[in-house]
Amino acid sequence: MTFCLQVALWLRSRAPVHLASRHVHKLSSLRKATSLPPKKMQSLLYPFSGLEAYLDRSVDRMQFQLFHPSMEDMMEAEKLFCSSPSHRIDYYVSAERMDHAPALKQSEVCFIGRSNVGKSSLIKALFSLTPEVEVRVSKTPGHTKKMNFFKVGKAFTLVDMPGYGHRAPKDFVDMVEPYLYTRKNLVRTFLLVDGSVGLQKADHIALEMCEETRCPYVMVVTKIDKCGQGALLTNLLNLQDVINTQTSSCFPQPFLISSVNYWGIHLLRCFITHESVRVILQTQMGLCLL
Repeated sequence: MTFCLQVALWLRSRAPVHLASRHVHKLSSLRKATSLPPKKMQSLLYPFSGLEAYLDRSVDRMQFQLFHPSMEDMMEAEKLFCSSPSHRIDYYVSAERMDHAPALKQSEVCFIGRSNVGKSSLIKALFSLTPEVEVRVSKTPGHTKKMNFFKVGKAFTLVDMPGYGHRAPKDFVDMVEPYLYTRKNLVRTFLLVDGSVGLQKADHIALEMCEETRCPYVMVVTKIDKCGQGALLTNLLNLQDVINTQTSSCFPQPFLISSVNYWGIHLLRCFITHESVRVILQTQMGLCLL
């Protein structure tokens, strides 16, 4: 069964989900993105494609294209990020400690990263088709002080974690580590790295923490619009080398993102949908077998 069919069947098992008609960013919807010239649309959907021409022939390009869904796949995934009366997307609750976290059974994905890496901006872009969802974005690093839970219907919960490093909450470790180690419904952690500066010391510590938990995680390279292609390629290849040589639980492909230009947002939505729906279907199949 193809991924597109899996998502379509799962969505049809719920009440219909309709695309919002409210005013949203011009590139937040795939239907609007298709009006772009072919090369610009390609760069929007698959940001790595814009860097391929600058890579040496010896570099293996497949490692950057392992998850390469079709336009149809991304169209189906997009529906999961559109709120409706039967599929509500909304902020749910915040928690300062693990014992304050809600007891939810549905799949969870969490986002962690260094302060000022663009985490809240990314989450806001992911939810841009439902603009009434309140995702606070501040120019001051370290604005997020709690674990913020956003429910995406009955499909999954997205958790925005406090930033580490500069201006991180004093109890960051006590807050985040128990969650990563003990949250049984956590299906994927998204570790954000600033593409304009590359991996920093604090990022290496976070990466080691993700490795110790042995929970699957993926690297997301943010702010790719903030630097030149040369610097971005250097940082990307250094990151890829770390993934290849120092990790065992990390998805081999990093995701390139610009929350300003929406590069890579549709691809990341599709990956998140793939993870959450896959777990739902596996659970349902397990129940059927029982």
